[in-house]
Amino acid sequence: MNKSTLTATGLAVTAAAGAGSIASPGSTAGWYARLRKPAYQPPSIAFPMVWTTLYGDIAISSAVAIDRLRAAGHHDKALRYVAALGINLVLNGGWSWLFFRFHKLGASALGAAVLAASSADLVRRTAEADRRAGLAMLPYSLWTAFATVLATHLWRLNR
Repeated sequence: MNKSTLTATGLAVTAAAGAGSIASPGSTAGWYARLRKPAYQPPSIAFPMVWTTLYGDIAISSAVAIDRLRAAGHHDKALRYVAALGINLVLNGGWSWLFFRFHKLGASALGAAVLAASSADLVRRTAEADRRAGLAMLPYSLWTAFATVLATHLWRLNR
């Protein structure tokens, strides 16, 4: 794996994670605690653990995919992959703004669905470039699909 590609994907993922964390400061804890939540809501400690793992996975799997596409001479596909990754990371970081900062539960449910579709597309693109990297990124797509169900249920419970 090319170190500069991994550095670039790592920085992009870190920027998305940072943007999302800025939107969810400790001051929203009271608002979030007052929300009615479904019984299957994971414990709060699960979220930073899962996201930290997924962000590392996204950076590494994406770097592998981009490098494979470039090595195979598919420079246009590599550029489209980078664009898809960028869009996905903007959606990822933006979700926290909708939910935690602006308290827009309906919009955050829709945002989660768009993120889940984007994540599934990113997994597909990754698997086309490198099957193992695509399999490694699959949990991201599954988690964002679960997040869509959870966000939608939160919206319905708190309308």
